[in-house]
Amino acid sequence: MSAIKASADTPAVAAFTQTLDRAGYCVIRSALPAATIEALNGDLDLHFSSTPFSDGHFYGHRTKRFGGLLARSAHAAALVLHPLILALAERTLGPWCERIALNLTQAVEIHPGARAQFPHRDQDMWGGPKGQVEYLVNVMWPLTPFTARNGATRVWPCSHRVAPSSLLAEDNALSIEIAPGDAFVFLGSTLHGGGANMTDTPRRGIIISYCLGWLKPFELQWLVYPPHVARTFDPELAALVGYAQHRPNLGNYEGQCPSVLLRDEVPAQLAATDSLRPDQAEALAAFVAGRGPD
Repeated sequence: MSAIKASADTPAVAAFTQTLDRAGYCVIRSALPAATIEALNGDLDLHFSSTPFSDGHFYGHRTKRFGGLLARSAHAAALVLHPLILALAERTLGPWCERIALNLTQAVEIHPGARAQFPHRDQDMWGGPKGQVEYLVNVMWPLTPFTARNGATRVWPCSHRVAPSSLLAEDNALSIEIAPGDAFVFLGSTLHGGGANMTDTPRRGIIISYCLGWLKPFELQWLVYPPHVARTFDPELAALVGYAQHRPNLGNYEGQCPSVLLRDEVPAQLAATDSLRPDQAEALAAFVAGRGPD
């Protein structure tokens, strides 16, 4: 049994799922050792210093962003594969998909003078119906302490229960103050935004997000982690970044699970092979019963 499945029914998962459902967010204190976060921060130092500021009012002219963290630091996997958070994401998104997928890994550095980000819901990147389906679970991991003055993420509690087009009053926003090792988890339907940095030092954080496995992710994982990179990942991580089919037959390579691309040798010709949900396999078996061979 995987760490994800083994954690899926623990009291902690149930409690955090309940809070996430009620408020649209939750905070998990000391989810990882601060030393792990410090090591990750050190690995990303050069990337932060060499990345230019973003272009656009949404990304922020005084904010730096870059993705592909699994290829930039070996410590990033500890965030992506955190058993409690993965179980929380699976329980939240599971009713609408056969498997979840990694949507994004992004490092963010908000510099002094940065304005508060436009309040938004991340689910709006997809055009499907809102209020019926949860598309996304976000996790903010601070690399440096988040405070109300240095740009801590702002969240509007219970905004996932409000009409998706609504922008709630500024007075309703909370600045989520967290320390390295803590994890701030929120729904894609929850209104939020980065805060203004009114200090003289940058604040750094990591965004990890998970989406329904049948969606096109924000960050095209197959381009960020092509087969020669994903081949070095644990199977569970490779599956999260897209080297797994979403039944029935979605996201295949030549009719097979794309994990075939992670082999040392990939056959030039492959046999397309059914990958169906149990209910579909049962219906198909009933349909072909007694009909003889193809």
